Amino acid sequence: MIIVARMSAFGKPEQDPTGVRIQLSPEVFFEPLRMMVENCAAGGCGCAVDIEAITVEETARGPQIHVQGDHLSLASIADAMQRCEVPGAGAAHSVPSDGPAADTRRTAIQERYGQIAETEEKEGLGSGCGYGCGGAVDDLNGLGLRLGYTVEDLTCVPSDANLGLGCGNPVAISGLQPGETVLDLGSGGGLDCFLAARQVGVTGRVIGVDMTPAMISRARRIAALESAYAHVEFRLGEIEHLPVADASVDVILSNCVINLSTNKRQVYQEAYRVLKPGGRLAISDIVSTVEIPSDWRNDVQLWTSCMAGAMTTNELETLMVEVGFTAIRIHPQPGSRDFIQEWVPNTPLTDYVVSAVIEAFKP
Repeated sequence: MIIVARMSAFGKPEQDPTGVRIQLSPEVFFEPLRMMVENCAAGGCGCAVDIEAITVEETARGPQIHVQGDHLSLASIADAMQRCEVPGAGAAHSVPSDGPAADTRRTAIQERYGQIAETEEKEGLGSGCGYGCGGAVDDLNGLGLRLGYTVEDLTCVPSDANLGLGCGNPVAISGLQPGETVLDLGSGGGLDCFLAARQVGVTGRVIGVDMTPAMISRARRIAALESAYAHVEFRLGEIEHLPVADASVDVILSNCVINLSTNKRQVYQEAYRVLKPGGRLAISDIVSTVEIPSDWRNDVQLWTSCMAGAMTTNELETLMVEVGFTAIRIHPQPGSRDFIQEWVPNTPLTDYVVSAVIEAFKP
């Protein structure tokens, strides 16, 4: 069954007297998985003819898939996994799953971006120009122009919010409307949050979530300097475990952050959870156009540089479909390879990765 193939990315099958069990990571949400398994069992694809039933159980170690059958062997499950694989079906296969290595990557990411927030800190944060546009574009803002921001964007928000991070301009594709509630995943210094605040107005609301305390502190100090940002707040948290209520957000933004996650499926599940029906995603992120070599996948520096954790476009689209998103559009931006090459010079990773615009809706 297809569900068996897709969940094989999280654990190896183990024989038991009634069939085969597959132990999954505790990070996998039980209820969505249960619903997916039930749907698969109801319309099974017949890849393993000896399968009598397939269920999911909640254990202390995390969800466990139980594939039942009197004559079911590990070999038959392995064969079913291979035959069930279709292009993009294994949405998590190429990216290393959670575990000790993932903890190392997560710590390295938090340390790197904490250092960026603290190193770029200036004495006496400037208020920028708020809603009064104008001013010169400096070298750091020059990078912003290459990412897709306009001069108006970069001179009409507090300059200290721009840390030169990101791989696009998600606000430009978001179609924000006055009164909407916006959530920014991995909000950093708050640049996209402050841009969004100008579009949703005082009747709207903007929430930034970041796992790095130094980034949250920086963004909060910037926001506190202007009353125009009273409807903007920043919350410390992981994008895999959003500190946001169910069905409370109209639009989710993210700028070159989801590729850093060690559990992208959970990120998109959380995004789906907090979006209102009809809510939408407007994301700029790094994707891979071909499979990234495994030794690069395991390079912590390349991971923290937003490259080694990228999913292929097929994997990402399949994952988003499985989570429940519709009207998915993933548009690679070939011109982005020019600035991506500068992130890790003398590395041919630009042959593998590119920035992309990612859009989708929650039905």
